[in-house]
Amino acid sequence: MWKVREDEPQYAFLKDPQNKAVNYYEAPIDLIARSGGVAPAEREMFINDEPGVGANPNRNKQHAFHFTADNCIGCHACEAACSEKNDNPPHISFRSVGYVEGGTYPDFTRMNISMACNHCDDPVCLKGCPTRAYTKHAEYGAVLQDPETCFGCGYCTWVCPYNAPQLDPVKGQVSKCNMCVDRLEVGLKPACVSACLGNALNFGVVENTPDNREQTKLAIPGFPDPEITHPNIRFQQKKKLPDTVTRTDGMPVKYHRQDDGSYRPAVDQKKGKAKHWNLTRLSSRENPLVAFTLLTQTSLGAFFIMFFGGLLKIPGIMAVRESLLYVPLMAICAGCCALGLFMSTIHLGKPLRAYRGFNNLRHSPVCREGLGIFLYLVFVGLHMLSVLPENALFTQLTGLTVSFGMLPDLLSTLAIPAGAGGLYYMYRCYRIPARPFWNHWQTATHFVGNAIVLGALLVMATALAAAFIAPVNVQGLVPVIAALLVVGLIVEGLGLWRHAQDMNKLANEGAASHYIQCTTFGKSYVLRNVLIVSNLAVAAALFVVADISVMSLSLLAFLTFSVGCSALIGRALFYVLVVPTTMPGAFFWKNKDFEQHARDIGLAHFPQVGVVPDAH
Repeated sequence: MWKVREDEPQYAFLKDPQNKAVNYYEAPIDLIARSGGVAPAEREMFINDEPGVGANPNRNKQHAFHFTADNCIGCHACEAACSEKNDNPPHISFRSVGYVEGGTYPDFTRMNISMACNHCDDPVCLKGCPTRAYTKHAEYGAVLQDPETCFGCGYCTWVCPYNAPQLDPVKGQVSKCNMCVDRLEVGLKPACVSACLGNALNFGVVENTPDNREQTKLAIPGFPDPEITHPNIRFQQKKKLPDTVTRTDGMPVKYHRQDDGSYRPAVDQKKGKAKHWNLTRLSSRENPLVAFTLLTQTSLGAFFIMFFGGLLKIPGIMAVRESLLYVPLMAICAGCCALGLFMSTIHLGKPLRAYRGFNNLRHSPVCREGLGIFLYLVFVGLHMLSVLPENALFTQLTGLTVSFGMLPDLLSTLAIPAGAGGLYYMYRCYRIPARPFWNHWQTATHFVGNAIVLGALLVMATALAAAFIAPVNVQGLVPVIAALLVVGLIVEGLGLWRHAQDMNKLANEGAASHYIQCTTFGKSYVLRNVLIVSNLAVAAALFVVADISVMSLSLLAFLTFSVGCSALIGRALFYVLVVPTTMPGAFFWKNKDFEQHARDIGLAHFPQVGVVPDAH
């Protein structure tokens, strides 16, 4: 248990003489009642590995922070107290202070915002985490995370709108605010609250209005939509702010006052409208995911084309299925998928814990994606082995003639729902309300379009290789592949077009992402779009030619190179562009622009600056 000092000041103790029955969202504040009496009332939490139950009378009620923005002076004492208590390194802070500001001299206003984990009623971090490292406790309503269970995928940092989970690239794991439950057990407020110099932070049972406070608002300027997670934090902010306030960090987002007095995000064109290439900045810590998604989609596309082409008895597809290179094609499909899964493992902070990625199949789309892709790989691999004895070259070399009957068809049939499920949950992984740029149906057209186009090119390349090695009639395959290319490119192109239109209509972080796409990466974005249009024209020309000739081979060679470039650029843009609904940062702290500047000039070499390599 936490040791209470003899001279502990009175302001450090919790004070909740009366409590309400339900919170703003009509959920019971008594967490035993909310669980239907399932959770035991006097359960030991084993805080700091010590048994025992504290004497807090409100132990099983949902607690919450209360932040009075008018009082915060931006001293960062809350950050320091939190980091000292949790022994955090300089680059990790469970609580951070950011700013929004507006107006003109001399009437210039800044509002400081201190934010940590809000221990939400609907914690998206808990549902998204594939390893089940998160738990929503009936004690205080604390959402606690176990860093030793985490394998460092960082998905919780994607889905959380409040910067609460902190991915440490040095340790390769996530950690976060634990509500100082050890202090709560003995009746003390969290360390950050006790350290607050301006009396801006308070803490207690949710919906209780602290002493000398009048408001328990759900949001203030810069705070993301509380409907995403139902966060347990309340605000007071009575001082008038300008109609428009901006962030001091590098995010191109500002906030406009609405008629109802609330503030909504809008694009802040602080970086101008000039278009740039910035090709080197397309490389990010998500590069392994770029490889994973492209490789697995290529594999899925090729296998689906061969499977359904065989069902429909398409002559060109049947020629490949009956050729010597059908088994190598299946091996390539399995190899691409295996390499993709390997790259997704490399993305983890702790790759050796990848086996924990199936622990939360009930909720996490990451788990379901991984399981679907893994089962697809297993069935494709077994299908390849089952058709191997029927391969003429294998029979010639070994002298064996073996037939497994219907087994190859059964295995290939099982691979279809597994692969389709994996691709679907790959898409669901990115339908994240906290990342509006991804949270659009275009993500599905992007993935499906790439799968069709890349898979068709892989099948065509294999067919041409088969034609050079052995007499195979692939004449009828050219129009089929060309038609698939046209369909895939139209699917992707229409999705991108509608996505750009919808992002332009929005006034949120998705629109800010599109602004970055059109400026910081404007020339790369235009190049990708030009490549898609030109690829569509070339694919249409290939469909017209529809034969094996020098012209068609030239068109295919161009398409292979051009489609590869557009896919890489498009997928890299997909990851680097997204602007999350994060809390505002400061000029130096929680500011991606400053972090990049620190790396460019060498300031990041000093650990006290709090900037570490943005890698795994």
